[in-house]
Amino acid sequence: MSLSNLSLAYQQLGQWSKASQAIAQSLNLLQTKQASEGITALTPILAQALDIQGRLQLAQGKAESALNTWQQAAAIYSEIDDKTRLIRTQINSAQAWQTLGHYRQAQKTLTEINQNLQNQPDSTLKATGLRSLGNVLRVVGDLEQSRKILQQSLEVATRIQGQSPQAISETWLSLGNTATAQQDTPAALNYYQQAARSTSLTTRIQADLNQLHLLLDDNQLTVAKGLASQIQTQIPNLPATRKAVYARINFAQSLMKLAARGVDGYEVKEIAQLLAMAVQQARDLQDQRSVAYALGNLGGLYEQTQQFSSAQDLTQQALILSQAINVPDITYRWQWQLGRLLKAQGDIKGAIAAYTESVKILQSLRNDLVAVNPEVQFSFRDEVEPIYRQLVDLLLQSEASSQPSQDNLVQARAVIESLQLAELDNFFRVACLEGRPIQIDSVIDQKDSTAAVIYPIILADKLEVILKLPQQPLRHYKIAITASEVERTLEQLRQNLLKPHTLQETRSLSQQVYNWLLQPVEKNLAKSQIKTLVFVLDGSLRNIPMAALYDGQQYLIQKYAIALTPGLQLLAPKSLSQQQLKVLTAGITEARQGFSALGNVAFELNQIQSEVSTKVLLNQEFTSKTFQKEINSILFSVVHLATHGQFSSKAEETFILTWDGRINVNQLDNLLRDPEKPNAIELLVLSACQTAAGDKRAALGLAGMAVRAGARSTLGSLWNVDDESTAELMSQFYGELITKQLTKAEALRQAQVALLKNPKYQHPIFWAPYVLLGNWL
Repeated sequence: MSLSNLSLAYQQLGQWSKASQAIAQSLNLLQTKQASEGITALTPILAQALDIQGRLQLAQGKAESALNTWQQAAAIYSEIDDKTRLIRTQINSAQAWQTLGHYRQAQKTLTEINQNLQNQPDSTLKATGLRSLGNVLRVVGDLEQSRKILQQSLEVATRIQGQSPQAISETWLSLGNTATAQQDTPAALNYYQQAARSTSLTTRIQADLNQLHLLLDDNQLTVAKGLASQIQTQIPNLPATRKAVYARINFAQSLMKLAARGVDGYEVKEIAQLLAMAVQQARDLQDQRSVAYALGNLGGLYEQTQQFSSAQDLTQQALILSQAINVPDITYRWQWQLGRLLKAQGDIKGAIAAYTESVKILQSLRNDLVAVNPEVQFSFRDEVEPIYRQLVDLLLQSEASSQPSQDNLVQARAVIESLQLAELDNFFRVACLEGRPIQIDSVIDQKDSTAAVIYPIILADKLEVILKLPQQPLRHYKIAITASEVERTLEQLRQNLLKPHTLQETRSLSQQVYNWLLQPVEKNLAKSQIKTLVFVLDGSLRNIPMAALYDGQQYLIQKYAIALTPGLQLLAPKSLSQQQLKVLTAGITEARQGFSALGNVAFELNQIQSEVSTKVLLNQEFTSKTFQKEINSILFSVVHLATHGQFSSKAEETFILTWDGRINVNQLDNLLRDPEKPNAIELLVLSACQTAAGDKRAALGLAGMAVRAGARSTLGSLWNVDDESTAELMSQFYGELITKQLTKAEALRQAQVALLKNPKYQHPIFWAPYVLLGNWL
């Protein structure tokens, strides 16, 4: 016992070789004694020694060994019925699961532990269990629940303040991390300031570093500079642990950002020394993952100062090491870095190869990507999305007059699709597209030879467009325009589309967008007798209804049926016939939960009922429970929801209103997908929803809703039109769909054109917001 406790003390001091020696001696003694004398009284001491050995292994970055050791300790505690220590060991095991990237397993373990702890009196153990669960919930994207559980942990820790003041600081730190993930910067800064009062230097520095990161994101450079000076004096005093290595790297990244923004006083040499120290410490710890991470960051610093050969050398060292120990969540970064360095030195072929590897790793990571090591600062916008865009840019580079090769076009298109999927995965925090998808090409080449697919992608200095026509090779064209100019035009157009008296301005802006996307291929579309345009839209283009694009004479919807799809793959189509058409409609007419009344919903649902037999749930009847019951009772081919809803770039803020609450986008999946009836819903209609105000990526929520519902096609609205026009459009849409047996896209086109011809509804505000996602047949 003395030896194992000595090991624990050495661990606190970061003296790893002494800590290893002491625990090895302790375990040796115990095992020898047990083998010769078989003393069962030693069993609890053996479990305690194993527990301490597990902590040592985890601190040194050996998560798998730690997990095995803790599982042995847990087996002993279970056998001798020591519940408290068993729970502590299970909490430790959950930490190892997290380090290995198995977040769902960690969540499962911790949820079970916390169910047992709820009835226990307050203790440090209870506070720790709740904190660990809160941390895992953050990583898997359940941010609201994470914050709630962490608040509980804080309350427990505060009530037993005397036992463990450190538990309070650690929980403040965790709350700061969750508030950061929720983009609640004021609360996060407050939490970090509380955590920075900790008695533990490591916790204080972590809180300050996270605060610094937020201040830089918020462009508060003066405050950031002051805080950086404070951290600079404290960081050399950190004990040599894995956390200290990451703290130095984290600090170096922030200093690089300060230097890049022209803040004085940050010499490259100083930052390089900080990173070299991190490399050395990681090597002393024999923690290969941290060595690879530190080396790659040092390479990144030299890239910033354009010392390309040193940068490339360090990046390749980091890459070889991270591949050898199989840590894809950092390997992809160094492949990307290598690609940038090769491009900067004019080796385009080598750059494409490195970028392609990076994207391949990202695709294999998918759902683990959002759950990468929490000590590694991670931002999808900064550290994943640019890789896809930069690779497309490289693939589409060509001499002024020549076209990129077909191979490059095919790969560029696949990369655009991968980015769409990655955005949805990041939105949901899990890999989201399952089912048996079919390739969009096979639909166009075999089933619908009158459809064409258009893939625009917004790059820093140009807008690239790839066009797929039936049974023809891919075509490509580009417009030299900066991303910020594209954004600005789209933002102005979106605002004008929502104002009823701006027809001239709206047409002029939408003609500009038409000229970018369609004017270069007008003749090709006419020659191929195209009737349907399918768009795979990128970025802010998703906020604009393509139907409203204007060619100077008429709107796009007057010439073509239009559909959107989030990628190259679709769920196989089925046509809707009147005999098999079973429709469930649900809606709310009265004001609920702070949302205004929807006066025209009853009229809309009556109009639909006059076209097709429906089951209606109105107002009080439309609760989550009754909705679920109806969905499970009959195989509905169409589900039509006329209720307030919101699409946002955050999954937790994407929802549909019911009488008694909200169905958020993740719950929709459980409600609409019945394992007994695979792919039952042919069409989901969301007629009174809108995209969140001021959220440029809100339309991602609509794509997310479409994917989550598992419907083959989703008809949604980009803004809410509470007007008779909605009822007219919907009635016409169902009529066209059933009586004329048209495709969904063509039925929607005819309904929109009928509305557009009515002088009352000429402005796109009335007829344009409706978009069809998924299968258009």
